[in-house]
Amino acid sequence: MQRKALAEAVLVLAALVTATALTAFYGADLALSSRFFIGNAWPVGNEFPWKLLYRIDRIPAILLALAGLAAAAGSFLRPEFIKWRKAGVFLALFMLLGPGLLVNTVFKDGWGRPRPREITQFGGSKQFLHPWQKGVRGQGRSFPSGHASAAFFLIAPFFIYRRRRPRLARSWLTGGIIFGVLMSIARITQGGHFLSDNLWAFGMVYLTGLLLSAIMGLGREDTLPAASEHQQCSI
Repeated sequence: MQRKALAEAVLVLAALVTATALTAFYGADLALSSRFFIGNAWPVGNEFPWKLLYRIDRIPAILLALAGLAAAAGSFLRPEFIKWRKAGVFLALFMLLGPGLLVNTVFKDGWGRPRPREITQFGGSKQFLHPWQKGVRGQGRSFPSGHASAAFFLIAPFFIYRRRRPRLARSWLTGGIIFGVLMSIARITQGGHFLSDNLWAFGMVYLTGLLLSAIMGLGREDTLPAASEHQQCSI
């Protein structure tokens, strides 16, 4: 694994831990969620665009992963697609390992953190838990946010292009973060997740993409899909 990637991963993890500590110290999880708990309900979450975002769910992420899978499969049929093979495999594996395995299977299904709408502060019956407090498996699926992780997955092309086409890479990173933040707001307004759930959704997705791209050697220029002369001039 590249040393730079490992160093970046340590920095990202340190930032996540620091942000989590500050969130707990200032009580931001409960304070933010309480703003949307109105009249013993979560009415804001049913308004546009938050309800629409909830319904969109994982569709963009799945389409991006399927596009990668199709490109990888096509590379065995058409020689001109070979340049997309590694990037396509990366997109499919990233979706499977990040939002799929790490977020939804390992943590969301196993960590047991109750959702905001399930805790006593907001009319429920369960105890509030901080992100580092493991609850009872099957008794809470708040940590981290599955919707947000799928939305943040749209940063995936950033790891493909960050070395060779940094401007394009930054566009994907910015767009993925914006979409992820909007989805995070939707889930908070609906009482589905806390601020820290969404924070860690982004962190887990970013770390998965960073480490997987390093393991696959995706940052090397000779492994990236070549841009056409027109594309290079356009950016």
